[in-house]
Amino acid sequence: MRVLVTGGAGYIGSMTTEMLLSAGHAVVVLDNLSKGHPEAVDPRAELIVGDLSDAEFLEGIFSTLQVDAVMHFAASSLVGESVVQPAKYFRNNLANGINLLDAMLGGNVRRLVFSSTAAVYGEPKQIPIVEESPLVPTNPYGESKLAFERALPWYDRAYGLKYSSLRYFNAAGASAKLGEDHDPESHLIPLAIAAVLGKRPSLEVFGTDYPTADGTCVRDYIHVQDLAAAHILALEALGQGSRIYNLGNGQGFTVRQVLDVVGEVAGRPVPAVEGPRRPGDPPALVASSDKIRSELGWKPAYPSLGSIVRSAWDWHRAHPEGYES
Repeated sequence: MRVLVTGGAGYIGSMTTEMLLSAGHAVVVLDNLSKGHPEAVDPRAELIVGDLSDAEFLEGIFSTLQVDAVMHFAASSLVGESVVQPAKYFRNNLANGINLLDAMLGGNVRRLVFSSTAAVYGEPKQIPIVEESPLVPTNPYGESKLAFERALPWYDRAYGLKYSSLRYFNAAGASAKLGEDHDPESHLIPLAIAAVLGKRPSLEVFGTDYPTADGTCVRDYIHVQDLAAAHILALEALGQGSRIYNLGNGQGFTVRQVLDVVGEVAGRPVPAVEGPRRPGDPPALVASSDKIRSELGWKPAYPSLGSIVRSAWDWHRAHPEGYES
C-alpha cells in the first residue's frame, strides 16, 4: 500500500512512517514542519512540505500521487493552549481535516486512519474508559478532535470513506533513532528527564489537590512504537469496515508515580515544584484497549512504565539537543 502520512515529521507520525516502511508499505510524508523535524523522516519516505489549509495544494497532491490510504496525525494538541486559543484548534483540527477529506475524495482515496484522542471523553465516570463512554470534552482540543470524528460516519455513509479512529492519551518512549522533541515541550516524561539532566531548573507539578491517591493527575502512558503498531493494524483492517478503538494500558499512573520511575531510571530524583491546576485537566484519564486487543490482536510490546521511561531516557541522553544533536 502507498500511504500518505500527514504530520509524518512529528513524534508519532515519524515512528509510524518508519514502521510502515519496515512492514513493506510505501510512504509519502506531508508536513508543514511547524512542529515536526525533517531529520525524523525516514529517508526511504518521500517528504512533501505543505499545509492542510491549502485546499488547492492538497488537490494537486491527490491528483498526481497514487495514494491508497491516509494516516492523519497533523494537529494542534496542547490542552492549555486550546483553552486560550480555541480558534486555532478548530481551524487546524476540524477545518483543515475537512480539507483533507475532500481532497481524498477528489483523488478517489477512501481509507483513513485518524489519530484521535481520548480527550473526547472529557471527565469520564468510568475508569478505564471504553469506546461507548459518553463524549463530553472539557477543552477545545478534545472538542475539535471530536468534531472531526463526528464528520467521519457521514463521509462513510455518503461517499464510502472507510476510517479507523484511534483514541489515546500520552504517547511516550522512543526507539534508538526516533524520540520526542517538541518546542515547547508539554509532556511529563521528557520534561522530567530534562529536569534530571539539568536542562531546566525543575519540573512543575500542575495541581496536587485532585481526588486521586496522591493528589496529582492520573494518566495513561503507551510506548510510541506500540501506538504505531496499532495504527498499522487499523490500516490493514479497514477492509472490514469503519471502526473506533481506544488505546491504553488499562492502568494509570499519577504524576508523582511517573516522577518516581524517572528518578529510579536516572539514578537521582527529579527536581519538582508544586503549582496550580491547569484549566481543562481532568483528574484521571485511563483508556481500555480491550476492543482492539480482541478484534485486531493488538498487544503492547512495551507495557511497563519502566520500559517506556528507560527508552526515553536513553534517547534523550544520546540526543541532548533533540534532533539538532
